[in-house]
Amino acid sequence: MIKVAVCGANGKMGKEVCNAVLNSNDMELCAKIDLFGEDTFKNIEQAKNSTQIDVLIDFTQPASIYENAKYCLNNNIKIVIGTTGLKDEQIAELKELAQKNNTGCFIAPNFSTGAVLMMKFAQIAAKYFSNAEIIEFHHNQKKDAPSGTAIKTAQMMSNEKDTFKEGNCPETETITGARGGSSYSDIQIHSVRMPGFMASQEVICGANGQTLTIRHDSHDRKCYMDGVLLATRYLYQNNNFTYGLDKIME
Repeated sequence: MIKVAVCGANGKMGKEVCNAVLNSNDMELCAKIDLFGEDTFKNIEQAKNSTQIDVLIDFTQPASIYENAKYCLNNNIKIVIGTTGLKDEQIAELKELAQKNNTGCFIAPNFSTGAVLMMKFAQIAAKYFSNAEIIEFHHNQKKDAPSGTAIKTAQMMSNEKDTFKEGNCPETETITGARGGSSYSDIQIHSVRMPGFMASQEVICGANGQTLTIRHDSHDRKCYMDGVLLATRYLYQNNNFTYGLDKIME
């Protein structure tokens, strides 16, 4: 049995992860970690000193995930990271720590298999379209923008060409931010935060005389659980650093 600890156990995603682990035939929920609630450890160190942890799954907050991950990798705890908001330089440092300590680290901007396929399709389309922009929609309690999924999508598309603003005229924003944020290969990312949404993303690709829209919608947090468990099983067997669920999807 894989002994799994869940950090952020009493959050909306954390509760779903706990239920998924409890309903799994090959995993044991050995620790629930959260600042609030009953039957929880208040921090990772407290849990580590009380029970064996094979893999820790973190769905906390952007403000805490970096320090949580560093603690785990420096204390021989494998970690699956579902919290977004890590900067490129922080991801690079976590990769270095994982390699230095021979401790597995798995980071996924999105654990939905459909979202991963959407990102792959966008990368394929990027080869054939001169222009592209991304619009991502989330509930208004999401603290980071743009989403990790949007950033990862832009990164993957940027592997295909250096710019996706071919032929654009010089632009002037009369309202700051109207054109969104410029990311990898000049892909504009627009973030919408509004009640009624959970998580959706559109990649709009354009070329002379045509547009292609690739969209994925998440309607329930259960859609992430297969990916979370897949990553947990993978990390239990491996000590490497992995970024993106696409790396282990067959």
